[in-house]
Amino acid sequence: MVEATIDVAGLVGHRYRADDYYEVGREKIREYARAVQDFHPVHWNEDAADELGYAGLVAPTTFISIAAMLANRKLFETVITGYDVFVQTDQVFEMYKPVLSGDRLVSDVELAAVRRIAGKDLLTIKNTFTDQTGQVVQIMHTTVVGVTGEDVDAGISDAMERVIMHGIDVPSRTAAASRAGADEQVVTDPVSDTGPRHSPIARTRIPRTVIRFEDITVGDELAPRIAQLTRGDLVNYAGVAGDANPIHWHDGVAALAGLPDVIAHGMLTMGLGAGYVTGWLGDPGALTRYGVRLSNYTVVEAASVGSVEFTGRIKSVDPETRTAVVVIVAKSAGRKIFGLATADVRLA
Repeated sequence: MVEATIDVAGLVGHRYRADDYYEVGREKIREYARAVQDFHPVHWNEDAADELGYAGLVAPTTFISIAAMLANRKLFETVITGYDVFVQTDQVFEMYKPVLSGDRLVSDVELAAVRRIAGKDLLTIKNTFTDQTGQVVQIMHTTVVGVTGEDVDAGISDAMERVIMHGIDVPSRTAAASRAGADEQVVTDPVSDTGPRHSPIARTRIPRTVIRFEDITVGDELAPRIAQLTRGDLVNYAGVAGDANPIHWHDGVAALAGLPDVIAHGMLTMGLGAGYVTGWLGDPGALTRYGVRLSNYTVVEAASVGSVEFTGRIKSVDPETRTAVVVIVAKSAGRKIFGLATADVRLA
């Protein structure tokens, strides 16, 4: 059995602030909206965004994962070493303020938890994003499984190095195991001495949804949606989102990772699912929490189109706050790819 090069559990609580802010670009929002097939007008047109009370284009729900990948790179490349591949399993977005074009976001990164289940390490990374006002706009929790060479072909690291884009380090059990310089990035409290100031906007703003609270009851179903994915969609998402993992576009590396074929990014399918809910709402800013547990993957073959079918159901309602919880089901080739997915929404 191959052991990780460091005691990962001993790193719980390791945290740092990203070296630079991430500026949310107008065209980047449009690029990402196209990549996740979200054509709500507020992601594309300033006039449409203004009609719903927004001061700029609104970023899709999962857009902030782009900034998180950049901020987390140091964690995966110099701190959490000892794994050949990381596989995403759970994702939670907590929204406190809509992310708009022109926002400057700073991410505080923390290794929040490590669990060992069935011989595998499950690592949870917490990203706390603050904007130029100093308020928390989103908190993102990402759980991944650290996979070592015993579970994948021994040649996967070499194969990835031959095909991956330049400027990206490949995780390796033999790579920079020492955390030289990493401890220097640790801060006592990455937000402030008194704790983060969560923006109240997402929970106090009057939502402008096309669905009114009086129109829904527990058990109501959302109209289904089928999203289609090609290899071109996967390559485009990889470039737009910065997820360079070749299992999403290279047959050989996918096979070495033990996969039946190239698979869609988990975050891409989550983005499709978020757009499914916000399209039903009519106001993307009315979504306050989105959580997904991935249970399977969407295979996208070279000679055919992959698809994901989304359905939804109202799980619960709260008349006092005019909120509801929506359960989302996503299936591909007859398999459930979301083990559990819920969206907390506010209604007009």
